[in-house]
Amino acid sequence: MESNKLRKKFDRKLRKHLHIINKETGVVCSEIPTLNLGICNAGQINGLTEEIIVEHFSEYGPLERIVLIPGKSCAFVRYKDIPSAVKAFDATNTQLKIAQDGKPIYLAYVETLPETSSEKIYDRLPPGLQIIENFITEEEEATLLSLCNFETSGGMKHRQVKHYGYEFRYDINNVDKNKPLPEKIPTECGFLWDRLSFNFRPDQLTINHYKPGQGIPSHVDTHSAFEDPILSLSLNAPVVMEFKKNETICVLLPRRSLAIISGESRYAWSHGIVPRKYDFYYTEDGCSSFKRDTRISFTFRKVLKGECNCSYKLNCDSQNKITIESALATKLENQHVHDVYEDIAGHFSETRHKPWPNVLNFVEKLRVGSVLVDVGCGNGKYFGHNSQIIELGTDRSLKLNELCKERGFEVFNGNCLSLPLKDNTADAVISIAVIHHLSTEERRLKALTEIARVLRVGGEALIYVWAKQQVKNDQKSTYIKQDRKNRKSEDVVSVTTGDFFVAEGVHLPVHTNRRDFNHSDVLVPWKVKGQSENTLPRLRFYHVFEEGELDSLCGQVENVSIVKSYYDQGNYCVLFKKL
Repeated sequence: MESNKLRKKFDRKLRKHLHIINKETGVVCSEIPTLNLGICNAGQINGLTEEIIVEHFSEYGPLERIVLIPGKSCAFVRYKDIPSAVKAFDATNTQLKIAQDGKPIYLAYVETLPETSSEKIYDRLPPGLQIIENFITEEEEATLLSLCNFETSGGMKHRQVKHYGYEFRYDINNVDKNKPLPEKIPTECGFLWDRLSFNFRPDQLTINHYKPGQGIPSHVDTHSAFEDPILSLSLNAPVVMEFKKNETICVLLPRRSLAIISGESRYAWSHGIVPRKYDFYYTEDGCSSFKRDTRISFTFRKVLKGECNCSYKLNCDSQNKITIESALATKLENQHVHDVYEDIAGHFSETRHKPWPNVLNFVEKLRVGSVLVDVGCGNGKYFGHNSQIIELGTDRSLKLNELCKERGFEVFNGNCLSLPLKDNTADAVISIAVIHHLSTEERRLKALTEIARVLRVGGEALIYVWAKQQVKNDQKSTYIKQDRKNRKSEDVVSVTTGDFFVAEGVHLPVHTNRRDFNHSDVLVPWKVKGQSENTLPRLRFYHVFEEGELDSLCGQVENVSIVKSYYDQGNYCVLFKKL
């Protein structure tokens, strides 16, 4: 009796999963074994990865293809032969616990695999990339590996590094050209240049030591930092590197191979290594996989003297320095800040619930009777946490102000450039993610000066702005790794043209969400929930700050002293006191 109940429960679950998988992908299930297996209750949206699939399914036979569909809770595997698929089906169906929360997976044979536009590409290289296999011999590899002494080198969260010539700073993705290192590139590397078909004499070397499973965030080497090309030599183990620009191309870097990253692949494509224990790639013979081993990479660069004048101006930090005139600033902010927030106020508020811990700590420590002013209070998420203080909020958005009033908070409409408050009014001020919406340095300084004006002597202000560096010390910010709920509701692809005409000859680059920033002045897309897929996203203006830029700006404000400066999850933050 109990066995029949369990069987009926299993059949109900399977029918439910089969209905969902057919509705979402259009695939047709098969009553007889096929090459294709559908994983009905686990997919990309709940944490299933290609690595997990390869690890658990490759032991039953040669894999030909894996399909994961963005935003779906199903996945697909194709074997090269039906016996392998049958073996995998019999061994893992309702037994293998890789679904969400450690639950078992439900499998079904399917007639075909679904088509997906987000598949990674394996059969070509990005323009300008060249891979030379067996560039060095085993003996030469051993000589180069003998140089890898990391006892005194810098350590990072995901790998160990050693620099020669110049220190490569990962926080700014650049080098200090005025501070060469005493250790030059070892002479043992000299034989490499004679084998190249072009003249190349690098003066900077970074040796990376990757343990199995470690990777490196996707990035573009700063244009103004180095000449073209960049060379990367892979030692001791192969790896798959991903190149991204509107599409993702996976490139196998064999052991002892040399990657020459030049032209478009150097200047317009980001490259990175996904952290995982297994790598896989596709060839004409199907899916091949290997378990990662310790890998050493030698990356050779030539430091660029002066500014970059490449042909990829949109991505170039030297050539894309945008000057926004005062007259245009007001128009830009009205159109791409104030109007946008008025339009997205409801949806924006839905995604803003949890206060930043360091800001909350600042608010909760205020003394009894303190007057706190929140400049750019949004939906008031920093109010109501300290019942012993007086809270006033101001925001340019009327709709966000209404949301605050509905929650019982005291707010008024105002502009951070001209606060309608008397001098020496506040014991404390917070301005979180506001100053970066101002489009000129003069306006940003004006806003900080206004904050200082309304502070009483001895009062403190806490300022947060978005950082250009969203990956710092090899750690991704919350913005980069944002949870799936917010990513699903807010994330959109960039406008296909890559930039957007603002006015008077000014074009601003459109940022691709959940990526590190390549430019200081950008438009960041926001897709309002409930709008059709064909509706263009709203574009918000941001000036993302370089390291030290906020400190420098606050230092220009009269009668204030910086108490603390820090980086917090993709934000540069300054706490200053009025003197």
